Amino acid sequence: MKSQIKFIGTTVMVTATLLLSSCNDDFLEQLPETEIGAEKFFNTEEDLSIYVNGLYNFPGIGLYSEDEATDNMATTGNREIKTLMTTDANSTTITSGWGWGTLRDINFFLEHVENANVTDEIRNHYIGVARFFRANFYMEKVKRFSNVPWYDTVLGTSDEELLFKTSDPRQFVVDKIMEDYQFAFDNVMEEVPDGAINKWVVGTYYGRNALYEGTFRKYHGELGLESSAIALLQLASQISQVIMDNGAYSIYTSGNPQDDYLSLFESMDLSGNPEVILANYFEMDVKNAGDPQYMFGSYEGGPARDLVTAYLMEDGSYFSEQPNSDTMTFVEEFASRDPRLSQTYSFPGWQLEYTSTYSPGSLNYVQELKKNFTGYHQIKGFANSASFDVRANIDIPVLRYAEVLLINAEAKAELGIINQGDLDQTINLLRDRVGMPHLTMSVATDSYQAEKYPLVTNPVLLEIRRERRVELAMEGRRLDDLNRWAAGKVLEEEPVGMYFPSLGKFDLTGDGIEDIILLGESESVPDPKEENSLGVPYVYYVTGQIGSISADVYLTNGTSGHIIATPERGIFQEPKHYYRPIPATEVTLNPALEQIFGWD
Repeated sequence: MKSQIKFIGTTVMVTATLLLSSCNDDFLEQLPETEIGAEKFFNTEEDLSIYVNGLYNFPGIGLYSEDEATDNMATTGNREIKTLMTTDANSTTITSGWGWGTLRDINFFLEHVENANVTDEIRNHYIGVARFFRANFYMEKVKRFSNVPWYDTVLGTSDEELLFKTSDPRQFVVDKIMEDYQFAFDNVMEEVPDGAINKWVVGTYYGRNALYEGTFRKYHGELGLESSAIALLQLASQISQVIMDNGAYSIYTSGNPQDDYLSLFESMDLSGNPEVILANYFEMDVKNAGDPQYMFGSYEGGPARDLVTAYLMEDGSYFSEQPNSDTMTFVEEFASRDPRLSQTYSFPGWQLEYTSTYSPGSLNYVQELKKNFTGYHQIKGFANSASFDVRANIDIPVLRYAEVLLINAEAKAELGIINQGDLDQTINLLRDRVGMPHLTMSVATDSYQAEKYPLVTNPVLLEIRRERRVELAMEGRRLDDLNRWAAGKVLEEEPVGMYFPSLGKFDLTGDGIEDIILLGESESVPDPKEENSLGVPYVYYVTGQIGSISADVYLTNGTSGHIIATPERGIFQEPKHYYRPIPATEVTLNPALEQIFGWD
């Protein structure tokens, strides 16, 4: 049984919130302020706690599939970025993200918190938590729409001037966001139950979003805000440094570089883990974790080979500069690599324990190939256990100290002030965990990284971006990163999977004994099937080019090449696709709202 002082769930709190505000996403609709009556509720610290707990909205297992449709993962599923790039998207087809009910809940709390009979310290803590959530809420709005109306009061139908005003400028809204974060950082307490918002949770989001906005302004000239980027990058550097200097967190390691990284994502109890700043805790029959089977790699998402290429060799050299790196087979490309690769992707010889609809096979797992998928499988976040008791109890590390280190290194590199000491206190602590060589200030440029990010010429910054991609792979940060770096064109590259040089027999388990046979379209699977030297029948696949009806696996050249997962990525229109349209229905209601950067 996990510790009972943990913040486990929010079901009880949400009921209280609904009774108070009965929220609807349409902020134009008048919402009842009382059923309990605010004057009878906001009286004690318990009342304040119940209300703010209802605002918690941190990710669960879905976190691990948020990289789909980026260069990290192919997907057969519906993703907004795919819709934008492959259809004639407009404000009538892209309609999500313009909900304001959560903001009303937050502002309602802030208008009534003064009624509570509590000390100033306690009151300011809860005000800080609410303002933290308001900052997070508005940051997501800015990411989507850039300019949005700022509201810090509860609106009613009589507030026509506010209800029908135009959007406020991005710079104004972000200044307000940073004010909220700063108040929260100054007032939210350090000591709270595990899983609850504390000062360092606030600080991590504060640093994350200061870095986001600073780099977005630096690389997005269409905003005309480049001159204000430096102050935000300095803020990201300063806030992350405060967290580092406090010493409350450190990189988790038990001295096992082949396991320590993955253990963060398959732990049944993250409480007390020195790296975890915020966890979403799960406990069977209290709040069960989600079933992880769909993320394995044959439901919608398929990890991409481009991410495989990003991992360094174990000696610190670039994989992309290895002879014939683009035509290495599955077993070859996993040899002598950064250990995080085999703790993110299933590797040759990996053992499957949780067999299910989307993770078929047996303990002695042979990598499954399937039409429209890459052949690679994700194990980071995949609870590989046959026991439901284990799977239902896996905690989610929502915020890790690793991200704080990455924020600090990137902000300093963008400012041009990073030095070897900074690298040793940030990037190299992450590399130490997995036994990788240190990054130095004299690192040479990797052509693979330089081609991906043509706006960057500093090889140290390129390597920090690599480290961020590898360390945070499959944790839902990739699309935000590509957006803020103005690297959207990367998304046009069609994701591919593992490579096969020809038809015939191949070893996928790394034991030197072939496991599968690739056939041409004109060939048939024999009956009985041929067996390998272990007496195990081969797994047969018919190959073909994309669209072939008879093929089990699509290869770029039909009978050889990389597995094709997604045949058409579409066009990323710059700067338009870095933003989203205001839904047409909202513009009809409020004609003062204006679309930006080509949206209609």
